[in-house]
Amino acid sequence: MAEPKTGKCPICQQPAVARYRPFCSKRCADIDLGRWLSAGYVIAGGDSDADEDGDDPKAPGETETKPSGT
Repeated sequence: MAEPKTGKCPICQQPAVARYRPFCSKRCADIDLGRWLSAGYVIAGGDSDADEDGDDPKAPGETETKPSGT
């Protein structure tokens, strides 16, 4: 039975090792983690809704209501 293809390490292009997949070593895995933590990688996003996270009490298009009475 043939071994499954492992691909190449995204950091150094060496053959990936199953233990550190998709990387070839702990070193390359740590380099990748460091890039994520230091904002070296950025996921592009589109326009976000002002109330996307639910924290904005007044979303766009809503009108503010004032209590009636005194």
